[in-house]
Amino acid sequence: MSFLIPAAYAEAAAPAGAPPGTGFEWVFLVGFLVIFYLMIWRPQAKRAKEHKNLLGGLQKGDEVVTSGGIAGRVSKVADDFVVLEVSDTVELKIQKGAIVASLPKGTLKAI
Repeated sequence: MSFLIPAAYAEAAAPAGAPPGTGFEWVFLVGFLVIFYLMIWRPQAKRAKEHKNLLGGLQKGDEVVTSGGIAGRVSKVADDFVVLEVSDTVELKIQKGAIVASLPKGTLKAI
């Protein structure tokens, strides 16, 4: 019956104090971190910086779009809030952080 089950032989034990690996796993770890930085961290930081500059540069008359898709012209800017004029008689007070993009001048002609 022993011809169906091969005999298991123990490998020779590594000498005491020898490193278990060759150090190649460190190359994979460093490579993974570099790819993580280049593909995730750096682009996200760039977008955050652009959004901060957009919010810091808001002024009366700018045409913007909110995260909810509402487009309007800025009629008043405060510290944390912006008043958007979405039509001749409708003004909305929204948080600055809800603004996601600035539109070119003249995009909103009906207001």
